Amino acid sequence: MTILMKIRGLQKSFGEQTVLKNIEFDISNQERIGLVGYNGAGKTTLANILSGHTEADQGTVQTERTLKIGYLLQSIEYSLNDFSSILTGDESGTLYQLTSRLGLSKVQSWNAERLSHMSGGEKLKLALAHVWKTMPDVLILDEPTNHLDVKGINWLLEELEKYQGAVFIISHDRYFLDRSISKILEIEDGELHTYQGNYTAYRQEKKRLNEARMHQYEVQRKHKERIESQIAGLRHWSQKAHRDSTKEGTTGYKEYHRVKAKKLDNQVKSKRKRLEQELEKNKAEKPKEEGAVRFQFSSGERRGKRIIEAQDLTKSFHGRTLIKDSHFYIKYGERMALVGDNGCGKTTLVKMMLGIEPVTDGTLWKSRSVKTAYLSQDVSDLRADQTVAEALNLSDRDDIANARTILASMGIKEDRFHQEIGTFSLGERTRIKLAGMILKDYDLLILDEPTNHLDLPSREQLEQTLLEFQGTIIIVSHDMYFTEKLCDKLLVFEQQRITRIETGLKDYRNRKKQIHAKSGEEERLKIENRMTAVLGELAGLSPEEQRYHELDQEFSDLLKRKQALLEKE
Repeated sequence: MTILMKIRGLQKSFGEQTVLKNIEFDISNQERIGLVGYNGAGKTTLANILSGHTEADQGTVQTERTLKIGYLLQSIEYSLNDFSSILTGDESGTLYQLTSRLGLSKVQSWNAERLSHMSGGEKLKLALAHVWKTMPDVLILDEPTNHLDVKGINWLLEELEKYQGAVFIISHDRYFLDRSISKILEIEDGELHTYQGNYTAYRQEKKRLNEARMHQYEVQRKHKERIESQIAGLRHWSQKAHRDSTKEGTTGYKEYHRVKAKKLDNQVKSKRKRLEQELEKNKAEKPKEEGAVRFQFSSGERRGKRIIEAQDLTKSFHGRTLIKDSHFYIKYGERMALVGDNGCGKTTLVKMMLGIEPVTDGTLWKSRSVKTAYLSQDVSDLRADQTVAEALNLSDRDDIANARTILASMGIKEDRFHQEIGTFSLGERTRIKLAGMILKDYDLLILDEPTNHLDLPSREQLEQTLLEFQGTIIIVSHDMYFTEKLCDKLLVFEQQRITRIETGLKDYRNRKKQIHAKSGEEERLKIENRMTAVLGELAGLSPEEQRYHELDQEFSDLLKRKQALLEKE
């Protein structure tokens, strides 16, 4: 394969923190590379250097001058002006075709007001379509599945399969990485490690290597303990011999013990020297344990049964109705997922629950006694120019001490407590926001795409912690694994209405498949009956007759419809 990019000796630091150390690798045509690592490891920094958005302190990125790079930024990096420019710069109409296939309708008519009310998923789809239409040689995608619904993820996987260039993906999405890449690059402590295969293969190989290193370390540790024990024994007899050489007795007796002591001292030195040389030559370091991230939420006392209730709820934006005539309720202690396509109104409903957005019609009641914590999609409510202490609004000495302890348990070192929020990655900002939520007792947690920027160990720990939380949880997430594991009730957005479902996501999806299969079977029978009727009528007609050609065209159309149904099954 042709090498498109040669990366040699990259180094990058921010203040005293070095995030990239002597990074070297190649990107070849048609390669599918996934970049993984803990939050704050330097993944986005590396992507920014490759795309030319950031300069490295040292090292080079060698490419042909004509090489075209398409870079999908994380959605928080795009402004309203960026999206306006994307829409006005589509003379060919390619963008509109791509966005339509992604599930966005009539984007060419979207004005500034409509753009300002885009959901996270709609923003990502528009940015993704813009990158795709440039037909680059290298695609760099930073968290491309964050906010994406199932339709968007499936479209992306299909397009990546057809794409002829190289792909470089930063993602914490296990499902997506397993189906889209064939090589993993991992940044750990600033250094780059390469693994062949998809994400699952990488995890298996890393586990195997860690187990082999641990075995080697344990063998060495036991060998060292055995030699140290022998040295201790020799030292004990040497000390005894030294004592005996000073006791009263004949000159020969004393000399015997002096010689013996000297001989034992030499054996101790010799064994010590051999051990040190052996360890220097074949030193086996203890494998670094994967960072243990710990969350622990507290909930207040039970406040009553229903804490949220909607009656005839309607929400519109300048003539565009998102939600209409909807009825539902949420009880204390329920774990509720909001489910629906991008742009259906999930985040808007969350904002109405929080009092940020007004209700257009109907009522949305929330108990006043319920203490609520909110995690936004891109933690945009954390100001970039504030320090961690300022962002968490801490003044009490005990609270500050607790915050330091909590952040340390989340992998954010104490010496970063007074750094500005802007210096942290989005994943680290999410941890900081979660730390603020942990510090206080809440009855209701509203989490909008909580796993978007979290690394995989953090996601798994958050899943476990939320399962143990006794209060109410409302979650907006397109992470199906996360939602299936956590939520036992759903609010489903379909055809502008919100419906409460008394099961989890997996049962709901299985039931929908059965309904679609049944309706598909009925539709297929109708088509086949009509095809039989058309064939019967065609048998009595001459090819020269106009009616013959009309029926022949209808038969072709029916055949296509039947084939499309069979492909869906």
